[in-house]
Amino acid sequence: MITDIARLFARAAAFFAAALVLAVPAQAEWHRAESERFIIYSDSRADDLAEFAETLERYHVALSLETGRQVPVPSPSSRLTVYMVGSRDDLKRLYGSRRSAVGGFYIPRANGSVAFVPNVRVRVRDAGRGRVGTRYSRSVNVGVDPALSTLLHEYAHHFLIGSARHAMPSWLSEGAAEYFSSARFNEDGSVDIGLPNNDRAWELSQAAPVSLAELLDYELYRENKGNRYDAYYGKAWLLYHYLRFEPSRAGQLATYWQAVAQGAGSLEAAQAIFGDLGRLEKELHAYATQRRMAGMRFAADDIRIGAVRVEPLSEGHAAMMDVILRSKRGVDEELAAEVVADARAVAERYPGDAEVLAALAEAEYDAGNDDAAIAAARRAIAADPSVTNAYVQQGYALFRKAEAAQDAAAAFAAAMAPFEALNALETNHTQPLIYYYRSFTRQGISPPEDARFAIERATQLAPFDKNLAMEVAVMKAGEGQPAIARYLLAPVAADPHGGSRAATAREMIAVLEKVPDGRRVTFKNLGEAGDKEGDDGDNGGGGEGD
Repeated sequence: MITDIARLFARAAAFFAAALVLAVPAQAEWHRAESERFIIYSDSRADDLAEFAETLERYHVALSLETGRQVPVPSPSSRLTVYMVGSRDDLKRLYGSRRSAVGGFYIPRANGSVAFVPNVRVRVRDAGRGRVGTRYSRSVNVGVDPALSTLLHEYAHHFLIGSARHAMPSWLSEGAAEYFSSARFNEDGSVDIGLPNNDRAWELSQAAPVSLAELLDYELYRENKGNRYDAYYGKAWLLYHYLRFEPSRAGQLATYWQAVAQGAGSLEAAQAIFGDLGRLEKELHAYATQRRMAGMRFAADDIRIGAVRVEPLSEGHAAMMDVILRSKRGVDEELAAEVVADARAVAERYPGDAEVLAALAEAEYDAGNDDAAIAAARRAIAADPSVTNAYVQQGYALFRKAEAAQDAAAAFAAAMAPFEALNALETNHTQPLIYYYRSFTRQGISPPEDARFAIERATQLAPFDKNLAMEVAVMKAGEGQPAIARYLLAPVAADPHGGSRAATAREMIAVLEKVPDGRRVTFKNLGEAGDKEGDDGDNGGGGEGD
């Protein structure tokens, strides 16, 4: 047995060094897997990709069972798209830093959230002993590839935001994601949740300590952090795991979150619900060094998922994947020029492939070439009217051109045409809803009620898009509903990776707290992040920290 956290990690690390398996494709043939909640692109074998998609769907069901929350099946274009990009070095190049320790990253967007990971193969394990459907004990988790663990962490964020709009304190958000990221997938189809987290176990024993007060009060933590590498994530995981399984503290975790959701401060709520924090600190230390930790197992019969379809990409679509990966990652002006040149070269070879043309339209738009983007998008739609990205890119380019049009009303009406066509194809696609609202605001016109309802509907469909939340908060503040605006801004302000966006949200909340209901507040030059949601420089929720 493992007698302490440091030894637990050492044993697991030795296993990974010997047994970690990455998928090495027999040939560079790209495939796409589609399931209810995921679209996955990979040059792995079709069978491996199908298994990976099924694993992610099983993980989603296990999250639902563990939390008791249900997230509706998303509209087809709102599914999380996962790109398996090859080696770890390939991922670092795409991320933008070869020296980074990034293991995968995630960008939440109303126009389709994306995640990037190296090629991984899911390692299933013998389920071993343990009572099905209830708590059981395990001392170490050795069944999760680190890259897969990163994706599981980010999808846990995606799931929790989608199932509860209340702002989560930073420690609770990260602690929950770490708790779920150590999931294990067993040969018999069962899923284990809440196993010991090896990476965070090492962090607790080796990194600079974080006090419970600092963990619970993020502002205090930020004041004291400095440049040190510390155990914040490890401590968050440990506290979450302890509150989840310690019988004497049953129900405290849910009560704490409810109190915070109702407006109590994190530290204030913790002191009221957890009691003496000094005593809790000692309990956590003892918990970290105990011989065994509990976990949850959900039986295969309870993990029911829909069908997974895997198909090879066309030759042209496969040739365009390098362009697509860089476009979806996000480009600056210099990179946009490189990407569009590569996109044109591929399009010359495959002029009739709708996916190629849609990707070309996106690259042209990113490079500022609106007319070329519109032309490519129209050719894509003519080749295959079901390729939704072509409508989106055409609409983006038309909207940007409308900004400078002499007859703004006519230009914006024309710009709505591709979004209206897209809405007819997919009723709950977010972009027609968002851009219908913007067709008024960009002209300086107060949007009618149905346009306001449309963008509110979009934020319901994409609660993880923080830029969109800010835009709707600005609208609500302007309507004289500061309480609703604060509610929308709270998760944005609490985002530890939010950068300037989170700081702006906190400033807005400070203003709105002084405003009575019924009084309108106007925030100028805020609320829109541009045409590619999430690409304002502060996107994330992934990367090295997670």
